[in-house]
Amino acid sequence: MHAKRKLKIGITCYPTVGGSGVVATELGKKLAERGHEIHFITSSMPFRLKGFYHSVTYHEVEVNNYSVFQYAPYDIALANKMAEVIVDEDLDVLHMHYAIPHAVCAILARDMSKRNVGIVTTLHGTDITVLGVDSSLKGAIKYGIERSDIVTAVSRSLAEQTYELIQPNKTIETTYNFIDTADYYPQDVIHLREILGILPEEKVLLHVSNFRKVKRVQDIVKSFIYVRKQMPCKLILVGDGPERHPILEEVKGTPYEKDILFLGKQENVAELYALADLFLLMSEKESFGLVLLEAMACGVPCIGTNIGGIPEVIDHNKNGFIVELGAVEKAALYIVEILSNENKYHRFSEQALQTVTEKFSMDTIVDQYESYYYQVAYDEE
Repeated sequence: MHAKRKLKIGITCYPTVGGSGVVATELGKKLAERGHEIHFITSSMPFRLKGFYHSVTYHEVEVNNYSVFQYAPYDIALANKMAEVIVDEDLDVLHMHYAIPHAVCAILARDMSKRNVGIVTTLHGTDITVLGVDSSLKGAIKYGIERSDIVTAVSRSLAEQTYELIQPNKTIETTYNFIDTADYYPQDVIHLREILGILPEEKVLLHVSNFRKVKRVQDIVKSFIYVRKQMPCKLILVGDGPERHPILEEVKGTPYEKDILFLGKQENVAELYALADLFLLMSEKESFGLVLLEAMACGVPCIGTNIGGIPEVIDHNKNGFIVELGAVEKAALYIVEILSNENKYHRFSEQALQTVTEKFSMDTIVDQYESYYYQVAYDEE
């Protein structure tokens, strides 16, 4: 058994808003708190990495535009930067979020640096569920998975999809996402009800996403209209994306226009979760659904589709409800059922909080990743 020395860990993720970037950044911060040295190697500063964090360094990947290239060669620039950081900082481990391009870049960087750096790759979904069906990319995804030392997926469902679509000769560990309950927790936000013009008797339904087609936000609006006909309530839609405008146009001039609040992108969503009575996620693809954990940590039960990793987060009839894809009327029945039964709602709310602390404990999941790093860092010793 090796003594647990402090590790030097390089992390690469997509730094903009998104579940994978959130998890990667929060993981890095927690590892730094444990005494490890963390190096983010990304194209821009991860949005959750604001302020100074001890033992956390950011290395920017600069991509030059040369006329010889039709598209800027991000992958090569990233691999080159990784190789530099491996050598300059004497890294023990690279943790890549996404098989392509990040894991493939890490493999190239390891070869370029001529160092025995371990590679842990986490699959978040898009690299498998979207890119994995593209025959021009499947070989690269398989290569990235098989040449990584340890591969994890954020849900059992995603691990199964990876075996099915990519057929890698590699064990894939399920390591769930997590959130920091210091950021997401039940809180009194009565002032928000006043600001948003929500009456005391009105229930609040919430959805947060990037408004892509796969999120099926129209289904949420349809369910809400069924519910609104039966009880006073408001629907808050947070985020922006291609589907926001069509939905906005759809509800204009309807009797429920004033009951659907489009808030766009918001910085402090934790308060909005705490404001909600129910959270809705009715996607057609969802490898995990980090927003569900964020809502549950604020004591908010959830309703989601029987898709991907959603049923691994929502325990049907305990901390929320699961419906089949497109079952907008069934979802509405569940919404009315739970919002009309105070005792049941309280039980679901308590169970939501319990789910976060018991099944998706931040410390437990950071422990898992830390154990993977030690396995690959000591592999050659």
